[in-house]
Amino acid sequence: MNLYQLSIAAALSFFSLGIQAQTWTPPPPEMRCPSKWGADDERGAANLQQPVQVLKAASLIRTGEVIEIGRVLESSMPLFGTRKFEVHTKRTGPALGSNQRRSNEELVVTELGQVGTQFDMFSHQTIGNQLYNCIDSDEIGTRNGFTKLGVERIGMLFTRGLLIDVAALKGVETLPQTYEITVGDLQAALAREGLSIQPGDAVLIHTGWGKLWGVDNAKYNSGCPGIGAPAAEWLAKQDVMLIGADNFPVEVAPNPDKAISLPVHQIALAVNGIFLLENLKLDELAAKRIHEFAFAVQPLKIKGGTGSTVAPVAIR
Repeated sequence: MNLYQLSIAAALSFFSLGIQAQTWTPPPPEMRCPSKWGADDERGAANLQQPVQVLKAASLIRTGEVIEIGRVLESSMPLFGTRKFEVHTKRTGPALGSNQRRSNEELVVTELGQVGTQFDMFSHQTIGNQLYNCIDSDEIGTRNGFTKLGVERIGMLFTRGLLIDVAALKGVETLPQTYEITVGDLQAALAREGLSIQPGDAVLIHTGWGKLWGVDNAKYNSGCPGIGAPAAEWLAKQDVMLIGADNFPVEVAPNPDKAISLPVHQIALAVNGIFLLENLKLDELAAKRIHEFAFAVQPLKIKGGTGSTVAPVAIR
């Protein structure tokens, strides 16, 4: 075997470490409920945002540089499944008054909580029929939204943000499509960056998959690299507030265990009350090697909403 063949074999072996035979079974209700914040809690990991957490995040701002990590909302963006995004411009009325004033507005037709860079609330995913804190989704679901666990209950989140650049760890621009990010990958990337996770952090994972956004939408939505169930459970044990990534589900899709469907959504939202942030734009942070920053996001106050399109920022 020549040197080229050896290098290819080594690379294949290296990436195969992320494809694991695994399974995951949701814990029974008595093991996940009530949540550690109490049986009536609806805010989950947002409870970690105390004044000291905000001040700690603010102390990370040294240059005042603001980096937008949210995507532009447009009809040509990747839209999962049957979701849609349409903007219909409304030019309202004739010119009014001696100053000839006219106005413009728009009608937006979309799944407002689940398109673009999106913030997942606990009402978005169930285990069977149960949401976070074992709330029965049928008991709180109405035609006008959920009467509990609506995204309007969260408000501004301002905390320490971490970029865990797994693509850089592996020496590639983009991880392979079916690559499962392991606990070891997260730990190795953090060690490489000289950082560790602290309670209340917003953890953002760079896979490089976002390079396909608006370039090859079909491939972007066909599957992606991301964290698996073991990595999600490890992050939950670190008491993070939020997990985000530059792909559509945060987690590896499809899961290596073909019998289970998007288990990280259940681990984060239904079991641990941790928010998910999908379709992030992380290329600028990665290129500038900005791994620690103040992170800010505020979901729209959609009463009873399962999530919100958002425009988060990193500030350093």
